[in-house]
Amino acid sequence: MITSYAAPEASHRYVLDLVRGADRDRFLAALFAAEPARRGLLALLAFDHELARTRTVTREPMLARIRLEWWREAVAEAVGAGKPREQPIVESLSEISRRHGLTADRLTALIDAREEEVEGPLDVMKAGHALADLQLDVLGVRGVASRTAARAVGAAWLMGPGPERDALLADARAGRSEVDLVALPILLPALTLGRTMSPWRKPLAYWWAARRGRY
Repeated sequence: MITSYAAPEASHRYVLDLVRGADRDRFLAALFAAEPARRGLLALLAFDHELARTRTVTREPMLARIRLEWWREAVAEAVGAGKPREQPIVESLSEISRRHGLTADRLTALIDAREEEVEGPLDVMKAGHALADLQLDVLGVRGVASRTAARAVGAAWLMGPGPERDALLADARAGRSEVDLVALPILLPALTLGRTMSPWRKPLAYWWAARRGRY
C-alpha cells in the first residue's frame, strides 16, 4: 500500500527557486493554481527541466541513458511506499506523486519521450502530451476538452514558430468554452508563444487572462 510522504520544506524551496529561474513563463502560470496543486505543478516542471538537461549535461549517448535510468529508479522510489532518495526534486516529486496518485507509468512516459532525444530529434507531441497528462492529474481535471487543450499547448511549447505550432494553439483554443478553468495554470503559457512581452507585463497579462478564462 502506498503511504503518504512529506518532503522537507528545503526541497520544495529548491524546486520553486529552480523553476522560477529556469522556466519563468510556466512558473508564473503555475502560481495561479491553488495549493497543494501548485506545489505539484512546480515539482513536475522541475522534473521535466532535469530530463531536458540530459542533452546538455552530456553528449555521450551511453552516459545520457545512464542518467535517465537514474531517474527511472528515482521515479519508482517516488511512487513507492518507502523513503525516496535524498535529492530535492525526487523528494518533492515523491510527495506530490503519492498525494495525487501519479503512477510510475505516467512519470516514466516523460522519461521515455526525452530518451528519444538522446540520439535523434525530440518527439514534441509525445513529450508535450506526457507532461500535460501529469499536470492534469495533479489538477484533478478529467474532461476531454481540457485534455485536448493541455496536450496541444504542451506540444506547442516545445516547438519553434511556424504553422504547425499555430495550428496546435488554434486547436487548444477551439474548445475553450468547454475547458475546465482549473486547467488554466497549464494553459496560460500559450499567451507568450509567438508574441514579445516585457517581464513586468507578463504577470499582469496572465492575471488578466486568468480572470477572463482566456489563454
